[in-house]
Amino acid sequence: MKQQKGITLVALVITIIILLILAGISVASLSGNGLFGKTQQAVNAHKNGENQQNEAIKEGENWLDNYLD
Repeated sequence: MKQQKGITLVALVITIIILLILAGISVASLSGNGLFGKTQQAVNAHKNGENQQNEAIKEGENWLDNYLD
């Protein structure tokens, strides 16, 4: 009898199907309200915080300029 070496075509096809299913689940979890959505929210929050900080610095500079004049 002949010994089989390697994997069969059926095993290879099943492995590829499982990998495609896992890839589809990963992409679905990253898009929409997943990781990409949370990342965009974090970027927006950072920009808003940065704008508020810049406004506070300008107000402080204006107050200091008025105080020194």
